[in-house]
Amino acid sequence: MPGEPAPRFALLEHSWDGVHWDLLLERGGVLRTWALDGVPALGVERLGRPLPDHRLVYLDYEGPISGDRGSVRRVDGGEYGVIEWSEGEDEGRIRVRLRGRQLVGEVLLIRMPLRDETVPAGAVWKVSLGNVD
Repeated sequence: MPGEPAPRFALLEHSWDGVHWDLLLERGGVLRTWALDGVPALGVERLGRPLPDHRLVYLDYEGPISGDRGSVRRVDGGEYGVIEWSEGEDEGRIRVRLRGRQLVGEVLLIRMPLRDETVPAGAVWKVSLGNVD
């Protein structure tokens, strides 16, 4: 809606049983979250797995995580605009334009088709930054 602030995003480095990066997109009063196997980089496809929605406090939070789940460091953040957001039982395609200090440009998240019955549906997403056409 006109006049509403743009939704925000954050990229957190999460140190816990190794290191991964959490991509958080504000949507519907929560943060939709994916754990990525690496920092999003121009022209590099990353794999991500969806995590439970996070609280909005993680847009700005850095420090230890309760429950002895490691700690997070904010790598980047800013606003984003939705180009496409479709999620259904058999689909998943999210395309946004990030406007951060470091991450600027389009990000495309595509739910990968299941190839292994031991992997829960929607458990693997491909994440691309840059020219995603």
